Amino acid sequence: MNPLLNSMIKKVLLVALLCLFYACATKKPVIRTTKDSNPKPERQVTRTVKKPIDYESTAGPIEIPKTETLEATSKVKVTTEVVLKYINTYKNVAMDNMRNHNVPASIALAQAILESGAGTGDLCRQANNHFGIKCHKGWTGESVRHDDDEAQECFRKYKKAYDSYEDYADFLKTRKWYNPLFKLKIYDYKGWAKGLKAAGYATDPAYPSKLIGIIERYQLQQYDALVLGKDYVVVEPTPKEVIFQKPTSNKEAYQVVKGDTLYSISKRFAISIEELKSKNNLKEDSISLGQLLQVN
Repeated sequence: MNPLLNSMIKKVLLVALLCLFYACATKKPVIRTTKDSNPKPERQVTRTVKKPIDYESTAGPIEIPKTETLEATSKVKVTTEVVLKYINTYKNVAMDNMRNHNVPASIALAQAILESGAGTGDLCRQANNHFGIKCHKGWTGESVRHDDDEAQECFRKYKKAYDSYEDYADFLKTRKWYNPLFKLKIYDYKGWAKGLKAAGYATDPAYPSKLIGIIERYQLQQYDALVLGKDYVVVEPTPKEVIFQKPTSNKEAYQVVKGDTLYSISKRFAISIEELKSKNNLKEDSISLGQLLQVN
């Protein structure tokens, strides 16, 4: 063999052996991780939950009285069944009123229950007047006479209860002193109750608390919620029966407010004018704003 060719073959073999040795010495296992440069987004699930309105109602079990005294244009004592029957009869009228006139159904029902004696009062039965609205200037409809702040005052008369609810809403909307009510949240029944008293709807200083009490005892907020399409959890009343009675303390005093007369106070507390004057050592029929009178 040609010595030169032999020498070249040896060099090639040597280089090949060296490469093989190097490759074996440096070979390591390789772990390959791959990550998608454009991963698919994780699918999100969206749940829509109706958020209940905060009606600021009394938390916990509710006690409904067996009997209740309602006094406004009529002072009557009614049973729970009578009040519940009234609510069931007129709840849809009150809700329609709320949709059409923005007067809370809870407020309309509470006022009607109080003013009409849950439909049992004389004025309601004689004139379908559920809200104790007097004739006032400009009334051209029928009317009846009824004792209230004064003897034989003029009150509006309606053909049907629905007309009374409609006129009640119109009465509030067309008198500027009730305008602040319509700036409140429509489910703010406490604000409405206080605003009605502040605007002069009633002279009774306890009028707001009476309305709020009726609304919360009979859960009238649920009808506001129905109109607004909101959730409302009805709290079942406790079986305990509670009878609300007028305080009988001899030290009970009444503070005279604007519009009061001895006649209206005597009617409110079911005592005669002479007895009222005697209890308070009054020589004349005049009384002053803020004066405290013993009524029991």
